[in-house]
Amino acid sequence: MSSPLIEVRGLTRHFDASASAFGGLLGRHKAVVRAVEGVDFQIARGETFALVGESGCGKSTLARCVVGLLAPTAGSVAFSGRRVQMIFQNPYASLNPRWRIFDIIAEPVRAYRLVDPANIERRVKELLEMVGLSFADARKYPHQFSGGQRQRISIARALAGEPDLLVCDEPTSSLDVSVQAQILNLLKDVQRKLKLSYLFISHNLPVVYQMADHVGVMYLGKIVEMATTDRLFAAPQHPYTRMLLAAVPQLDGVRISGNVPVGDLPSPIEPPPGCRFHPRCPLAFERCRREEPQMIDGVACHAVRAAQPV
Repeated sequence: MSSPLIEVRGLTRHFDASASAFGGLLGRHKAVVRAVEGVDFQIARGETFALVGESGCGKSTLARCVVGLLAPTAGSVAFSGRRVQMIFQNPYASLNPRWRIFDIIAEPVRAYRLVDPANIERRVKELLEMVGLSFADARKYPHQFSGGQRQRISIARALAGEPDLLVCDEPTSSLDVSVQAQILNLLKDVQRKLKLSYLFISHNLPVVYQMADHVGVMYLGKIVEMATTDRLFAAPQHPYTRMLLAAVPQLDGVRISGNVPVGDLPSPIEPPPGCRFHPRCPLAFERCRREEPQMIDGVACHAVRAAQPV
């Protein structure tokens, strides 16, 4: 097999929260937010790896570490491509309101010196047309576009940097359902045309089912299950994965048995000992409360291992 485009090993990101006023009121001398803890995954060229999980589980922090917006506390990101670009969740906040669309898209082209200055206008025209907009839109400002159109502009800006890997952080969550489908189809078309790899961040399981080749399920900073998309949706192993899928009424006519997650996500400042999911898990037993499970055959769960024949 050829080497992966990107390989993440032991990626960890902590934030020091001890200086906050709230932390001081509680008398804490050192409070550490353990946003991401020892995450491993890799992405092959031309494939999509999705990270799913509840809000606050560390997906976006991990994405920002991958693109270099945050420095990892520990671990490594090995990238064998040329460039990484990112599409952010909120198209209303991710575009400079004072810049015309032409300058927004042209900036990566200029920064990386990807074309001769005389050909920048032609390149911007190509990129706008690739995402379903016209060159006439280049003279406008972001406020003159709808949310879906702004996200198309964000995609064009990301593609302007000629990336091998595109990190998509909840790229459709702030859009109407009908517009979401258009943007997802656009991302798939662009991926096929340019042979891109995607790191796709989402909490929307039907969207992940449509987009991803492989899926990693995150819970409180850790990946608890990893599998191909078909296998994960057909036969989820981890109790948390089953709970997430049970919350979705129907996926291609297949219902997943399981309980909907109860209670709130524990604090990443003081995660539970042992398995972090055990306070919410219907299958938890004593070992889960004292020993952290290791990833074996794509799942990190003592209960799953105990149920398997020897």
